[in-house]
Amino acid sequence: MSPSLAAGPRRASDLAYAELRARILDLRLPPGAMVNELAMVDELGLGRMPVREAIARLAVDRFVTVLPRRGTVVSAVGLDDVVDMFEAREAIECGVVHIVAGRATKDELSTLRALVRAADRARAGTDREAFLRDDHAIHAMLVHLVRNSLLQDAADRLLAHNLRFWRLYWASRPAQHATMLPHDELLVALTAHDPEQAERAMRAHLAASRQLLHASF
Repeated sequence: MSPSLAAGPRRASDLAYAELRARILDLRLPPGAMVNELAMVDELGLGRMPVREAIARLAVDRFVTVLPRRGTVVSAVGLDDVVDMFEAREAIECGVVHIVAGRATKDELSTLRALVRAADRARAGTDREAFLRDDHAIHAMLVHLVRNSLLQDAADRLLAHNLRFWRLYWASRPAQHATMLPHDELLVALTAHDPEQAERAMRAHLAASRQLLHASF
């Protein structure tokens, strides 16, 4: 059984959701793959109802698509989806760093600095999977520092879609240092507690990410 199923006392449907989402995010269930409900029941060792509830939640979160009379498939990632994702990230994350710059503590900035250093080490070795995990941790921590549960829920889903997209992006491309974007300017702005500079740095970071998409689409 996977580690996600062994985690804390959660409902069976939560466990099923976490495991299925993990498989979608790391591409064990790639876009277009059929999600066989009965097979998942057997593999996860959970009841049919929890798995069905998990699939329904994944559909709401747009990770899977339910096709009438055909079954459930892992959602594709098209150009419109990526454009929507980047627009949402800009709207949310630029506001996030604006807030965080004004309230991040010394200890929080120290933790963030350690995450950025880890991402830089992955960039230096062009370890794309390590970089993606570290990059995801940086952006997730920034959202966490706002301490807003409504924002957290929306941002967590958005960052999960972002993680899946970049895994797909690099699945067919050699890892390159130039395509693993740094966070130096953002970290400088947050350390200086400068909200406007932090917002500009995040906007520039996302704009650079967008430029990488021209080769994809």
